[in-house]
Amino acid sequence: MKDAVPFTEEQLSAFRAQYENDKTRRIAANALSKTGLADAAFCGTEAARMHHNFSIEIPTLPVTNQKASGRCWMFAALNVLRERVASKMGLEDFELSQSYLAFWDKFERANYFLETILDTLDLDADDRVLATVLQNGVHDGGQWDMFVNVVKKYGVVPKNVMPETFQSSNTGMMNSLLNTNLKECAVKLRAMHAAGSPMEDLRAAKEEMLGKIFCYLCTCYGEPPARFDFECTDKEKCYHADRDLTPRDFYDKYVGMNLDDYVSVIHAPTKDKPYNRMYTVRYLGNVVEGQRVSYLNLPMEELKALVIRQLQDGEVVWFGSDVGKFGDRTGGSWDDRSFGYEELTGLTFRLTKEERLDYRDSAMNHAMVITGVNLVDGKPNRWKIENSWGDDKGNKGYYIASDSWFDQFVYQAVVQRKYLGEKEALLSEEPIELNPWDPMGSLAD
Repeated sequence: MKDAVPFTEEQLSAFRAQYENDKTRRIAANALSKTGLADAAFCGTEAARMHHNFSIEIPTLPVTNQKASGRCWMFAALNVLRERVASKMGLEDFELSQSYLAFWDKFERANYFLETILDTLDLDADDRVLATVLQNGVHDGGQWDMFVNVVKKYGVVPKNVMPETFQSSNTGMMNSLLNTNLKECAVKLRAMHAAGSPMEDLRAAKEEMLGKIFCYLCTCYGEPPARFDFECTDKEKCYHADRDLTPRDFYDKYVGMNLDDYVSVIHAPTKDKPYNRMYTVRYLGNVVEGQRVSYLNLPMEELKALVIRQLQDGEVVWFGSDVGKFGDRTGGSWDDRSFGYEELTGLTFRLTKEERLDYRDSAMNHAMVITGVNLVDGKPNRWKIENSWGDDKGNKGYYIASDSWFDQFVYQAVVQRKYLGEKEALLSEEPIELNPWDPMGSLAD
């Protein structure tokens, strides 16, 4: 670095003296010698505000568990859908197969990746666009519109029709091998192009690559069913059976949710994304012929009002947030006021939400379901959340978020478009295309 200045011995001596003369720092050092930062900074008095009482609360089924996989977006979305099946059939517990949709998402995304390689054949390997595509690869994380694409094309099945395997619940090595293979495929396709091979030869090679990937995914997940029998026992112990259904038949008959009625709204308060505009992200998707991942950017107060309207009408809400900030996983809460990190560390952490996005300190990384809210004089102060981390944390797997945390770390919610009123017309506008590395292109996992 030109003109960079190292610190001096005199400065280092001053830093040592500063620490040694600060009794608070030394007390904190004692606490941190045997305690984690989050536990040492935890403020019990503030956390006591985070209790499970809500003025609006929608009864929902027991929580699910994504285990060692990054399929939260899929678990959350299927948790929204399964409530309709359970209500229609009178079931006390029910899950849709996450493994079934994960299989098709992985396969479709492998095809999307290879098509992206074919679309960028003339870019240098160190071009930022291609480098981002290669770095992202194919993994577990996803977005609401990606979920919609897979469900529309492949339908859904009950979990007992295509249950979890070890690989579906522990995806690290499976994904690593798949991505190494996909990069090898990219090398081959780009080499063929550089050698002058026509596009039809490249597409024939791609088809052969996809065939091997399909067989690999079947090895990891099992082969997805084309037809199946739906069998269940309701709360009254009555047995039901519906034979020889396709996954799309099952969706139409037992879920019946028109996914086109829903829209993804975001809160991205950065200067490059004016409110009341639609946005999409280049090369972000899974199904080549599917709908684009797109968002309507709104002020936070409008986003929260839409979520509350939907909850008031008795429907839960899929949403995306940054759960790496101010979380108590054991107690089951997210609340910025429950952690005194500044007092503990002597550092400051006062970035605005805009600055966190611009300086890559925060982005949406986890999707869950909002099932309730507590309103005081019409304003929310805490939110009830259905997570997918099992039932051994929080209140049987249900969590709480404070409204101040919601303001700072919630980035996305999916609501019925009818609640937008006049702003529904904005949805027909051509989205502004963001770069592949934009923070709003992050995936929930």
